Amino acid sequence: MSHLPIADYALLSDCRSAALVSRAGSVDWLCLPRFDGPSVFARLLDDAGGHWSIRVPGADGTRRYVDQTMALETTFKAPSGTAVLTDAMAVGRNDRGHDLGAASPGALLRRVVCLDGEVEVEVSYAPRPEYGLVHPLLLMVDGGLVARGGADVLALSAPAGLVVDGDTATARLALRAGEVACFALHHARSWEPSPSIWTQAEVARQLEDALEGWRSWSAMHQAYEGPWRELVHHSGRVLQALTFQPTGAIVAAATTSLPETVGGERNWDYRYTWVRDASMTMEALWVAACPDEAYRFFAFLAGAAASQLHRDLQIMFGVGGEHDLTERELPHLSGWRSSRPVRVGNGAWNQRQLDVYGELLGAAQRLVDQLGELHPATSGFLVAAADAAADRWMEKDQGIWEIRGAPRDFLYSKLMCWWALDRAIALAGRLGAGDRVDRWTGVRDEIRAAILEHGWSDRAGAYTQAFGSDELDASALMMVVTGFLPGTDPRMKATIDAIAEHLTDERGLVYRYRAADGLEGEEGTFLLCTFWLAQALALAGEVDRARATFERAVAYTNDVGLLAEEVDANGEMIGNFPQAFSHIGLINAAWAISQAEAGVAPPTRHP
Repeated sequence: MSHLPIADYALLSDCRSAALVSRAGSVDWLCLPRFDGPSVFARLLDDAGGHWSIRVPGADGTRRYVDQTMALETTFKAPSGTAVLTDAMAVGRNDRGHDLGAASPGALLRRVVCLDGEVEVEVSYAPRPEYGLVHPLLLMVDGGLVARGGADVLALSAPAGLVVDGDTATARLALRAGEVACFALHHARSWEPSPSIWTQAEVARQLEDALEGWRSWSAMHQAYEGPWRELVHHSGRVLQALTFQPTGAIVAAATTSLPETVGGERNWDYRYTWVRDASMTMEALWVAACPDEAYRFFAFLAGAAASQLHRDLQIMFGVGGEHDLTERELPHLSGWRSSRPVRVGNGAWNQRQLDVYGELLGAAQRLVDQLGELHPATSGFLVAAADAAADRWMEKDQGIWEIRGAPRDFLYSKLMCWWALDRAIALAGRLGAGDRVDRWTGVRDEIRAAILEHGWSDRAGAYTQAFGSDELDASALMMVVTGFLPGTDPRMKATIDAIAEHLTDERGLVYRYRAADGLEGEEGTFLLCTFWLAQALALAGEVDRARATFERAVAYTNDVGLLAEEVDANGEMIGNFPQAFSHIGLINAAWAISQAEAGVAPPTRHP
């Protein structure tokens, strides 16, 4: 419900859309037919936003993901007996490995099995399409019921016993040991063929097929054997679950408007793909998945962005490659714990962020490392991106954190322009750009000199958020990750230590920054930034500190291994959920620590 802890939820996915299920067995968030589509259930953001709950009254529930899958298993233990609820989204019959979700029918599957004794199962079904605006008409049909209203048609396959009262259906089912009840919610648009009603046997087959599909993906992709192996493998599956299969796009999170400050205005829609995330995502996919996913993700970004180098390169796109992500508010929704406004779309889509050039070239370098080649059209696009970084690095922008204040000379943006040129020089032979190397080298060295001179603050004793600023910013840790400076450099070591001492809370979790950013209220500590600190410490050779920092961050995974964006002062996860960036940070930090423990020296490019 709209007051439950965010950590109370688990993620389901068909690699096209996502559902969030509470510990009590309630689906309180589901968008169809894709991640950024209007919700069918939105009780996460308003108690009247729609839900579908299956629970055993009076029973305590424990849950886990079925091994190597994103199917959720919740066990309810009541005095009279035990029942297991298994939830998953159908991924398409016989979709295996890289094809996971390719033929997804857009169906949510739920199965209740009574293991012993006798249990009463309580079902409440209240679909509310279009973010709760539509209260559909529910019509009983053979094998379930159909909901019609607005642009959506929903078919609920269910055992006998449903009772319709207006726009809500309920049931109480008595199950004895060995008895099973299966449900499926199937979606279609109003102008499409009516969605199917499935028999109990067909729902069971679809569920088993979904389990086998996820297991086949895990078997093909997850070879990492370093420390925190299970966390890394699970984070890889989370990234796959946040992937839009038709294009390879990866959304930043499955939700919108879960706040960075409870009751505040820092409520954004994260159901889009950020160019900013590209290089870190590619690195994580290399560790926790395989080159095929990385290639498709990069191809999506290159295709979406290729037409834009004549102006500011857009920083985010819709999962189908859409450019217009105009932001609007939904005033009829009260928000999670009354955190208003609830927003769809994201106004940052038309901000200027110069870091995107470095993210693209860094991602391309990783792709070449994996696959050894680039498409000729992609090569031309990357040459143009490097030229744009060389031409524009001195311009002011909004920075990595999309600060909604005046543009500034953010250090991270300059660093990423340096990285764009550094990677372009390394790739020049493959890009057919040998004639540009001299210019790129000259500008790269000019950027380097500017960062070393203007990015350092004697007062802060560290590299800071922006040129001329004394404010710390966790993004300065990327100076180590990119190889701009080694972690043993005295000023870099001082920056790492300053962030560890002054940009953390009492638990050792790291804030993005503490400077004013043009918005009311404060935010929590960022799990990604805490993983960055662990990664930087590992690259600096301080493995014990790196391990301790990593362990502090992963302590906040919920009971099924998911991470939100932030942790608030009360130790509660907040922000959109689950957050891809947090899981990306986990994977990359674990890899850096494993390499440091194995004695593998980090790369150094410009001592």
